[in-house]
Amino acid sequence: MAKSDQGHRGAPIVVDGSNIAYLETSSNGKPTVRAVERVRERLKQMGYRPIIIVDAALWHQVDDPDRLNALIDKGVILQAPAGTDADVFVLETARREHSKIVTDDRYRDHADRYPHPEELRSPVMIVDGLVEFYDLQPAGK
Repeated sequence: MAKSDQGHRGAPIVVDGSNIAYLETSSNGKPTVRAVERVRERLKQMGYRPIIIVDAALWHQVDDPDRLNALIDKGVILQAPAGTDADVFVLETARREHSKIVTDDRYRDHADRYPHPEELRSPVMIVDGLVEFYDLQPAGK
């Protein structure tokens, strides 16, 4: 089995990959796998162990479904089971790992079960190909 980020040492951080894919769009308006890869690489540079979770529907929406599948097959990205709400997996994983979530989603649909999701969020942008976090510091700082 290929080495995955799950085996990488570092502070865990959950990434809402389906949300992150929309930070950059292709020329035909599709969310990109590259956006997820950019955020993953930046988090690793900062000393984190990214746990990237996507929903099964993302495969039908992204610019490069074959690349997405390859990353899933390698264990770099985890895919929530078809027909399930990937947000629940993201929120539960963050709770279990005691980590923040890199996302722009506010998870308002889950406020009854997760009353303060804003405390878990770490907003992010990609500007001219560079990943910018609003409030995230390098791991261990």
